[in-house]
Amino acid sequence: MILYVKYMVSLRCKIVVKQELQKMGIHCVRIDLGTIEISENLSDSQIQYLERNLKKYGLHLLDDKRNILIEKIKVVIIEMIHYSDELPPVNYSDYISQKLGYDYTYLANTFSEVKGTTIQQFIINHKIERAKELLLYEDLSLTEISYKLHYSSVAHLSSQFKKITGLTPSFFKNMKTQKLTNLEDI
Repeated sequence: MILYVKYMVSLRCKIVVKQELQKMGIHCVRIDLGTIEISENLSDSQIQYLERNLKKYGLHLLDDKRNILIEKIKVVIIEMIHYSDELPPVNYSDYISQKLGYDYTYLANTFSEVKGTTIQQFIINHKIERAKELLLYEDLSLTEISYKLHYSSVAHLSSQFKKITGLTPSFFKNMKTQKLTNLEDI
């Protein structure tokens, strides 16, 4: 049986889900971002019990097919941008379509209807979040970051970064340096 959880984005969430399943005596085959695979079928009362316990941690079981599809789209995008060293060699729409086995137009329309934003905007937001991580925690130049995130140029990355954050990437990175300098003065 496969269960879908909204929205596991951290190791802590995976641990919580695994602990809750263990409390119930349920063997977990695999836990991925947003997906739990267990070896047995759960009764309605077991599902309700699990749902109640997961809600305490801000997690929810999904049963609506459209919401499950949306979570799968999000998971593919998050894994692609945040957890992969290389972005796919094909364009994003082809990659997402191949990974999920649906026509991209259908995926895009469903995502927009349910979330009120486009897949493209979701990708841009996550690329900017990834750029922020790289600026803060990696010793990469803007050129290297723009290449790593498949931007056509540093100017394109900088433009999107400023549009989303209100700051230039250089200013954002300098904020970290300034904070570290201030801490050393204490």
